[in-house]
This record gives sequence, structure tokens and C-alpha cells, in this order.
Amino acid sequence: MSEKPGVRDLAGDEFPTSSLISREMLIDSGLPTVVFVTVYALNGSDLAPALFAALGAGALLAVLRLVRRDSVQNVFAGFVALGIAAWFANRTGQAEDFFLPGILINVGYGTAYLVSILVRWPLLGVLVGLATGEGMSWRQTPYLLRAYTIASWFWVAMFAIRLSVQVPLYLTEGVVALGIARVAMGWPLFLLTLWLSWLVIKKARMQQRAIDEAAAAEAADTTRSSETDAATGQDGSPAA
Repeated sequence: MSEKPGVRDLAGDEFPTSSLISREMLIDSGLPTVVFVTVYALNGSDLAPALFAALGAGALLAVLRLVRRDSVQNVFAGFVALGIAAWFANRTGQAEDFFLPGILINVGYGTAYLVSILVRWPLLGVLVGLATGEGMSWRQTPYLLRAYTIASWFWVAMFAIRLSVQVPLYLTEGVVALGIARVAMGWPLFLLTLWLSWLVIKKARMQQRAIDEAAAAEAADTTRSSETDAATGQDGSPAA
């Protein structure tokens, strides 16, 4: 199974194009939603069969993940998220509430990214620093601080775009359209945002690398010059 791209990849020189969109990623993220919407529409907007079908699809995916030797944590997290969505819809009896947890998650993440930018601790930089083990040293580098700030705005925009489409559909009970929007604005929009963030961060890292290399070369020249002066003496004659 290909490794899914994430925040760690943002610190690399090459974007993992081979793992951008795999069949597993698209199926895992979209199948339960597609099954839910399809069964709901074909059964005269009957909620219970749609929920059971979505949970069944999620259980099947969980088994397949275990067969593919995916981490138990990923399997558990994916199925729990689906279960929470089904619980919301079953509790209220409203099919659109199947999508409410996802909407709330987008609100939470979007708010977190926005606040982090306003306090000059862009969340994307924090996540990359933790994922790569580099820590928070990037805050001392103007190029990287600015790049992580710009890139974090991309993520704010991504969550805002999702909400601008999904919230009106939720409020108008457009269940089928909401399901289509959820799938269409899932991995594709995430990967676009990840790629744009990588472009900005890569440029900043290259700038900082060039500065570091120039400083190292200057330091090496100074050291060689000092060694030459010590060997020849200040008047140019060989030292005794």
C-alpha cells in the first residue's frame, strides 16, 4: 500500500507524486458516503437502511485495511469517525446530520489555523516541526516563518471553501448534493492545498539553505585565510 502524503512531506525536496491519489485513498474516503447517499436516495429517503449500509461499507474497509496491514490506529479512527456520523444522524432522525461531524471538524481546524496565524505561531509550521523532529527552530528563520504563515492561509482557505459549500447544503437538507460535495472536496482539495503549501515551503527552505551554505563558505574562507597568515607571518615571510 502506498504511503499517504502528509505534513512530513512538506519538508522534503520532492513532492511524493507517486502517492498523490491512490485507489485505496479514494475508496477509503468516499465509499461509505457514496453508499449512504445511494441507499438513502434509492429507498425513498429512508434513513435506517442507509446508515446500516454505510456502516457495513465501513466495516468492510476496516477488514481490508487490516488485511493490507494498515495500522490499527488508522483502522480504529476511520471506523469510529463513521460511527459518530451515523450516531448523529440516527439520534436526530435527520439524514443531513450524517455530515454534521465533518462540518464541525472543518470549523474546528479552520479556526485553529486562523488563530495560530494571528498569534504568529502558524499551525502548519508546528505540525511539520513535530513530524520531522526539527522542533520550533523554524520560528527563528524569517523565510520559514513567512512561508509557514502563507501556507497556513492556504489551509484556512481550504476549510472555508468546504464550509461555504457544505453548510448551505446542510441547512437546506440537500443530502445527495452534500454527499457529492463531501467526496469531491475531500482528498482532491486536500492534495491541492498540500501541494501549494509544499511549493511555498520548498522555496523558503531553498533560500535558507543558500544563506547557510554561503555563510559556511565564508567561514571556511576566513579559517583558511587565518591559517595562511599564521603560517607565513604578518609580513609575508615564513613563520619561524
